[in-house]
Amino acid sequence: MSENVDEPWEYCLCIPNDLRAVTISRRTLRLILTMHGLIRLVDTAELLATELISNAVRHTKGPAALRVRWSAGVLRIGAWDADPAPPEPPVALERLHDMEEGRGLALVRACADLWGWQPLSKDGDRGKVVWCELGAAA
Repeated sequence: MSENVDEPWEYCLCIPNDLRAVTISRRTLRLILTMHGLIRLVDTAELLATELISNAVRHTKGPAALRVRWSAGVLRIGAWDADPAPPEPPVALERLHDMEEGRGLALVRACADLWGWQPLSKDGDRGKVVWCELGAAA
């Protein structure tokens, strides 16, 4: 494919509060990365997006969105939701084997180069984005 992987781009997929949206988001992300010649990032990016979108759908009541941006050799994956409350802090990796739920952000922390969250307005009335980044060498 003759796609220039240095060219920045951005996508946003708005999704309903429906667990089926997690699979749709994951498959859409795979297609986006494949079309942009970033197939080497697909497996890790899918895992990260699945965890972020799952949290947005399971722990909030409103719509959500998958945000994907490529710029300067860094892939940023974000999950927007309408709830301004911060995400639960990730658990320690050593505790993951004892847990059936709540592993999402620990996996994000372990697999991403960087992660965080931010409210989308001073008062949080526009929700938040939980995001993570993968470098091109991932």
